[in-house]
Amino acid sequence: MPDEKSPPVCSYEGSDYQTSFWEQGGREYEDRCEEIALRHLLPAGGNLLLELGAGAGRNTPRYDGFERIVLVDFSHTQLEQAQARLGSTARYVYVAADIYRLPFVEGLFDAATMIRTLHHMADAPAALRQVRAALQPGAAFILEYANKRNLKAILRYCLRRQDWNPFALEPVEFAALNFDFHPRAVRAWLTEASFEVQKVRTVSHFRLGLLKRLVPPGLLAGLDALFQPTGALCQLAPSVFVQAQAAGSSPFASPGALFRCLECGHAALDMRRDQLVCPVCGSRWAFQGGIYDFRQAL
Repeated sequence: MPDEKSPPVCSYEGSDYQTSFWEQGGREYEDRCEEIALRHLLPAGGNLLLELGAGAGRNTPRYDGFERIVLVDFSHTQLEQAQARLGSTARYVYVAADIYRLPFVEGLFDAATMIRTLHHMADAPAALRQVRAALQPGAAFILEYANKRNLKAILRYCLRRQDWNPFALEPVEFAALNFDFHPRAVRAWLTEASFEVQKVRTVSHFRLGLLKRLVPPGLLAGLDALFQPTGALCQLAPSVFVQAQAAGSSPFASPGALFRCLECGHAALDMRRDQLVCPVCGSRWAFQGGIYDFRQAL
């Protein structure tokens, strides 16, 4: 599939997001809720999983049924943190790349996840098309997105405490490169990208500061688990998880090849010292410290 012009990218380069937001930011409840959703939606195992927006590897240990995991993030420093957490073993492949220009051979992966990442996509449909191109037919895709039609937003809109309409299909950008999406819009984008939605779970129903202070996170997450299946009927929580399946057909993936050239599309790059080189057009990308860097050709 030809590469598309890349929209602006939200970069976490140099950020301590894992520590400040997750470990010290009072997000244990949300983390546990997401673990529950993944446990119900992700296949038990497989060969090669693509983790998009992997960050510092918070969710990566939850994919232990897969033989090999490719972690993708635009931030090199986030991948360094993931590497420090998970180790430099053959099981993990660390790739710094733009999600709008994924450097992988088409039809390669048998599963993919994109958690807390789509909300940074200025062109979400383009990102989803790139994901589909990397997947085998029948591959599972677990997508999480921020829901603009959540109960809090509806109440605020009805009380005239916010201007934007939670029922409108277009995304709302509540901060720079931070978007909330309408569930019907996301479903339509998935369909257009040749995905078939199979299951939907709503997550973090009790994301209220007071509740999180008063109720232990384990108990609150347990209550959330009871409500998550209601997402199949109505999506009113701030976070929505979708299990989709790659439909249609894909080109046959070259045996043993992981990367393709982003300049000419040739499938299979040569490793030469600390660089990946395209044998057809000569384009080169860095490989340093165990991280492949496809953000810009050398």
